[in-house]
Amino acid sequence: MNKAADRPTGMSRGKLWASVVIVLLALALLLTLGTWQVQRLYWKEALIADIEQRRAAPPAPLSEIEALATSGSDVDYRHATATGRYLNDKERHFFATFQGMTGFYVYTPLELADGRYLFVNRGFIAYEDKAPEGRAQGQLQGEQTVVGLARAKLAEKPSFMVPDNDPAKNMFYWKDLDQMAATTGLPADRVLPFFLDADATPNPGGIPMGGVTLIDLPNSHLQYAMTWYGLAAVLVVVSAIALFRRKI
Repeated sequence: MNKAADRPTGMSRGKLWASVVIVLLALALLLTLGTWQVQRLYWKEALIADIEQRRAAPPAPLSEIEALATSGSDVDYRHATATGRYLNDKERHFFATFQGMTGFYVYTPLELADGRYLFVNRGFIAYEDKAPEGRAQGQLQGEQTVVGLARAKLAEKPSFMVPDNDPAKNMFYWKDLDQMAATTGLPADRVLPFFLDADATPNPGGIPMGGVTLIDLPNSHLQYAMTWYGLAAVLVVVSAIALFRRKI
């Protein structure tokens, strides 16, 4: 057998080097994606730890949360407390599901001692409990102190798939604080630029049900990183076998 005839020609050598370049580019891409997921893993773990620390901290006075918001700092999930008087006739209804039930989160302006207003997510009511007169016990009167988690104001609708709010029917599908305030007639410059989600302290009559804040931060970055690195390893093995067979 003439082994010289089996050796790569100039044309086949070109194809070989082209294949090597493609493999190296694919390998670089897979390793980059894996490394990016590792970086995301560290970021997500730090974020989750930070949120847990905020939730576990003693409730901060409203002035502290306001100072953070004014400075542009993140106020989400910070444990806070506020005192004021609920304006029950101005509550807004945010369409939601909770514990398998369909209904609303009740957002009620809390009038503070200085005449400003804080929208409080008092909790969940079932769809059939939308009318306030059917849950008069839960319409707290007089000065109240509420403890919960601060939530940042949304700058825009989170997705084009989310329906537009219907203020005329008091139906909100995304938390547009400016629109909520405008439909109650409250002066925009007197409304604090964040919400407060009330904790699970029971309300008279059992509703609204507080403690509805959802903290869902899936952390699958390690699995994604292992997938990309695994594909990179497979690529190396397959390429090595192919090169070995070519030389036989």
